[in-house]
Amino acid sequence: MTKSKRVEAPLFRDPIYDGASDPTVIWNREEGCYYMFYTQRRSTSVQVGYSSIHGSVIGVASSTDGTGWLYRGTLPGLDFEPGHNTFWAPEILYANGEYHMYVSYITGIPTNWNYGRKILHYTADNLWKWKYRGEIPLSSGRVIDACVYEVEPGTYKMWYKDEAHGSHTFSAVSRDLYHWEVLREEIADCAHEGPNVFEFGGVKWMITDFWNGLGVYRSDDFTNWARCDKALLDVPGTRAGDGALGHHADVLVVNGEAYMFYFCHPYEQKKGDEFDGRHALTAIQAARLTTDGCSLFCDRNEEFEWRL
Repeated sequence: MTKSKRVEAPLFRDPIYDGASDPTVIWNREEGCYYMFYTQRRSTSVQVGYSSIHGSVIGVASSTDGTGWLYRGTLPGLDFEPGHNTFWAPEILYANGEYHMYVSYITGIPTNWNYGRKILHYTADNLWKWKYRGEIPLSSGRVIDACVYEVEPGTYKMWYKDEAHGSHTFSAVSRDLYHWEVLREEIADCAHEGPNVFEFGGVKWMITDFWNGLGVYRSDDFTNWARCDKALLDVPGTRAGDGALGHHADVLVVNGEAYMFYFCHPYEQKKGDEFDGRHALTAIQAARLTTDGCSLFCDRNEEFEWRL
């Protein structure tokens, strides 16, 4: 039976550090509810350089119907080396009888950006007990923000940000989700991060975070992408906690509807290159996408109901 319930704004705020970012949403087959995984930034911590953006773990929240998200804690057992390390931007999918997670990783808690990044692979029979499978060798030692999509039966494609190559989107392909072959640079029109690929309205779409809203691209083959004229979330919204640019989004397509989960800084104020006051705090929001078959549209101020 399809449920219908009005969306809340903000959708979720992390109750520990108020730094929920980079959300991804998946159906939990064992519990029969939706799980949201996210980067748990330490936004209320002491900030030395960019320390509070690092040292993050993966937060978990759940909901039976898309609203009323309950904080469930953080994923245990991800560490494979000693120390307090950094996990960012999980990508999680269910395929071939198990869950797969691809997560960005940095050793330690850097106070600047001058450290390598890598993408790690984990698998699980449920969404809590993850087994480390190793690093995914990709196009450089500064890669983050994996997105994985089954582009044809049994063939999976990964898109990711390569900071060593202009912060452009590169791709890799796999038939078993364990072994990956790097393909090529696919989005190079500007620096960006957080690629997310999905199908909606009979069209293959990619969205990216270019820090001035979300760029929108369409493709006929999951390889050659054309940028659409209109960006998304490039104008601050009017809902509670939504008055800033939208960042790093995930799209859930279900029952013919597309819902975009993203984060923003509701108290966004910049002073030079440093955080000012509450700037580091974040809120996760959700908005509905529509399409005319040529472009994507999002009215982030719209009141709508979930149909999950």
